[in-house]
Amino acid sequence: MSSTPKKTLTLTKKSSPADSSTPARQRSGARARQAQQMQRLRGDDTVAAPATPTATPAHASRSKAAAHTKTASRPTATPRPTAKKAPSGYASPRQAPKADAPKRHRIEGPKIQARFSAKRDDEFTVFAPCPMGLEEALATELSALGFAQVSQGRAGCHFVADWQGVQRANLYSRLATRILVQMSFARIQNEDELYELAYQTPWENWFGAEQTLRVDTSAIRSPFQSLQFANLRVKDAICDRLRDREGARPDIDTVRPDAKVHVFLNEDSATLYIDSSGESLFKRGWRHDKGDAPLRENLASGLLALADWDPNSPLIDPFCGSGTILIEAAWIALGTPPGMWRPFHFERLRHHDARAWQDLKDEARANIATEIEVPLIGSDLSPAAISAARSNLARAHLHPDTIRFEVNNALNVQPIASKGWIVTNPPYGERLDDTDDAFWSEWASHLKRNFAGWKVNVITSDLELPSKLRLKPNRRFPLYNGPLDCRLFNFEMVAASNR
Repeated sequence: MSSTPKKTLTLTKKSSPADSSTPARQRSGARARQAQQMQRLRGDDTVAAPATPTATPAHASRSKAAAHTKTASRPTATPRPTAKKAPSGYASPRQAPKADAPKRHRIEGPKIQARFSAKRDDEFTVFAPCPMGLEEALATELSALGFAQVSQGRAGCHFVADWQGVQRANLYSRLATRILVQMSFARIQNEDELYELAYQTPWENWFGAEQTLRVDTSAIRSPFQSLQFANLRVKDAICDRLRDREGARPDIDTVRPDAKVHVFLNEDSATLYIDSSGESLFKRGWRHDKGDAPLRENLASGLLALADWDPNSPLIDPFCGSGTILIEAAWIALGTPPGMWRPFHFERLRHHDARAWQDLKDEARANIATEIEVPLIGSDLSPAAISAARSNLARAHLHPDTIRFEVNNALNVQPIASKGWIVTNPPYGERLDDTDDAFWSEWASHLKRNFAGWKVNVITSDLELPSKLRLKPNRRFPLYNGPLDCRLFNFEMVAASNR
């Protein structure tokens, strides 16, 4: 019986034609675009790729291939052009794109009359939002800092400043939530005109494709049906402009962006801002332990401003929680700028002058006092709250003796001088049973008996608190503690005072 030979399948790698060349894989992504941009700035637009040797035909013999390999000379790569010295920092905003950068044929949009801010030596219209109820106090603060044309608005203030003034506002403002620098403004009627306004704004003077972007939109009485769509149109316009001018689009990062644009719409206009702050300014960098129902730091400073607290007078918080009011008071007394130990978004923008910014902080640091002469005292029933307050005190770069925190009942707190201030955020809502009127009656009796001559300021969402205390407030300030509609009640204590 004859054996049938087995059939085998042999796979032979097909060689490329001698005259063909395989293009190198092009990398993509934000880091690749940044590298390409820096390469472009150095004048190194063309990088020579190593030549590919001629492939040996598949049917050639092994000996011939070996001989060919030994005799073939190594191909010589095209010499790399001499690169210019790379500049420091980011690219100039007017840097021209590469010759082969992708260009999009742009269809001109609707004609709009707009105002633009482009250069850093310009004076900018700035908006500083703040918690509702603190507008007057914020206007007073901004005027005291030397800013011009300060005017109150809804939940914030407008003022005029140069770029160094923008940095100073971020560093020194205790009441603002953020500092928004106006880039452009126009009367608009629809989303197409909004796109055109965003496209015409010279964003490349501030950030580029090498940075990440986030766009936020807010509105009052805007006729647009979808703020999300308006937000998308602005984002697309910014990306399209940067792609047309620099050959690439920035990536979107909604968590930790390098550049943040704010869009504000009303019934007939749009205003585009760059957020110079980044995270909200009430995030000073020291509070990790918050406790129950905490006050935001700028609201705590606002309470001290509305209470007209004198930094040279004693201050007591008998419901101190995690110590926010007293730590803010300590920084005010020492002259510590609230932005001293936190980063800002303007540090990530193009052409940031790190040396000038450091000089500004050094000047502020030199004016911080070393100690406080007046006593600041905080007490709370909760040992955990007092522990959190002491931890926050250490993170706020304050000496442990700056504030005296102690576990104590508010009914046992005694005055430390004939005159002073109580500014406090007592338990209310979820922190205390609203039906516990007996406690408020006892606390009011304790205040009248022991704190004659003191000024008592209480923020609460319980609008009936004056009745429960059987005290008549001199003033009441409407405020919001997060979503809670609150009042700051001001009482002047007189011995055995009643309604």
